[in-house]
Amino acid sequence: MTSEPEETRTRGRAVGVYVAHPHPSSFNHALYETVVTELRARGCEVAAHDLYAEGFDPVLSAAETDTVGAAAGTPDPLLTRHRAEVATLDALVFVHPNWWGMPPAVLTGWVQRVLVPGVAYKLGTADGEPAGLLKAGRALVLNTSDTPADREEREFGDPLQRVWAACVLPYVGVTDVRRTVFRTVTDATPETRAAWLTRAREEAAALVG
Repeated sequence: MTSEPEETRTRGRAVGVYVAHPHPSSFNHALYETVVTELRARGCEVAAHDLYAEGFDPVLSAAETDTVGAAAGTPDPLLTRHRAEVATLDALVFVHPNWWGMPPAVLTGWVQRVLVPGVAYKLGTADGEPAGLLKAGRALVLNTSDTPADREEREFGDPLQRVWAACVLPYVGVTDVRRTVFRTVTDATPETRAAWLTRAREEAAALVG
């Protein structure tokens, strides 16, 4: 049995790529640009979002705190765009640093304001089991960190793994969650960073392959 050509396999696949880092010259942005370039070279339709550059407002309003009823419309045009778009995507990529064991506030706010009931999941009762609504079955999370892997696991238990692979993505219907951590990033040599960018390209290619 012959496999279909790579161009055919990836044609029409819509991927959202989100970076959350305030410095455009950061290694996070290098990862983001590498992933976007790789996916577009493979024929994907890429919705690329630099959340800081876009000025995404992460502050959840009182009107947005209902976890059961479908989210109402919003006067924020950027939020409306993100909600509409995420429902159309086939895969997701998140690029961000590990800050205090959490994503940066802008990305945390994106999760809270975009992945809302009626858009990303539905819930019959507050204590019920959610039904994920996103068509995106796959996600890739790329993190940077200055904490060595053994210390991260020993002292902190890798909280970002729990955030993405246990709490957020399965809740909205993403069943294939992949994650790679590049560490320690601040003192990494140019050669090491180049190798990491190659790894990011490979991970992006595998996500849509």
